[in-house]
Amino acid sequence: MSISKKLHERSESKCELCSATENLIVYEVPPKSKKTLEDSILACETCVDQIENPDHVDVNHWRCLNESMWNESPAVQVLAWRMLTRLRAEGWPQDLLDMLYFDDEQLTWAKATGEGVDESEKIIHRDVNGVILQAGDSVVLIKDLKVKGSSMVAKQGTAVRRISLDRDNAEFIEGKVGPTQIVIITKYVKKIN
Repeated sequence: MSISKKLHERSESKCELCSATENLIVYEVPPKSKKTLEDSILACETCVDQIENPDHVDVNHWRCLNESMWNESPAVQVLAWRMLTRLRAEGWPQDLLDMLYFDDEQLTWAKATGEGVDESEKIIHRDVNGVILQAGDSVVLIKDLKVKGSSMVAKQGTAVRRISLDRDNAEFIEGKVGPTQIVIITKYVKKIN
């Protein structure tokens, strides 16, 4: 059974965040993105757009987290924590955050994208042109890169989709080139749309 079918079964064909039944897609919760049931949720396009584009956020839309934060799926809980953290200045999200309990591994996953970190402390990843990179972006290699520990060479012009960011070092990102997950230095990539 495909991940999509399993997610539809788990969620009763509803967005696992807001319970919408239209325009549902499989959303992999960064940075795990191993395309498994455990790190994916079924979400509507409205929720995904607001998760990925903070300037599109409609605060009232996220009142749905009052219910969905109790979902049994860790991936849903992690996204609920991230959105509540992003919105905590509104007041009511902080009350919900105070009720959530995560073990260390789940909290590490929730914080992996930088939510909850003061802007002055955030590590900012930039491509060769200084464009800010976000988890889930697509980049293209601007030169041939030898992959350490293998005979593989990642060729210039290769697209790397759905990158993840190294949360400790602004110069490193990760992504798949072919079937291989590799670490790439940000000065050798350019963000693509």
